[in-house]
Amino acid sequence: MKELELDRLTLQVKTRGEPFKILIVDDEQWVREVFKDFCDLTDVLDVDIAVGGADAIDKVREKKYDLVTMDLIMPEVSGLEALSEIKRVSPSLPIVVITGNATDKLINQAGVLGACKVMYKPIRLEDFMMEVTSALVT
Repeated sequence: MKELELDRLTLQVKTRGEPFKILIVDDEQWVREVFKDFCDLTDVLDVDIAVGGADAIDKVREKKYDLVTMDLIMPEVSGLEALSEIKRVSPSLPIVVITGNATDKLINQAGVLGACKVMYKPIRLEDFMMEVTSALVT
């Protein structure tokens, strides 16, 4: 992780008095684990994971998050359906879409529904942190 991003997050955490709460949503276990393990290397991010869209919606209803990262293509409840419902429940919650196979149409729909950024897999961890920082630090 670039020091600048970590420094910016650390300063914000000191100001607010608690780590940022992030929800990572992906149906692939290894993707969830890589991002969570990476975030856990810092003390500025408190990470929960959701295994799919329905799980993400339930978690957002139960807990306040500062950021959600969301895969688009998932079984049962898609990322678009989850994005739409999460924005209904928490309109100001930033959602970064992380996808590997989404079509331009799906990406456009995600933007219309309120995604603040789209990232394409595979993602370098440095780029992931840069986008997380950008979404969290105002």
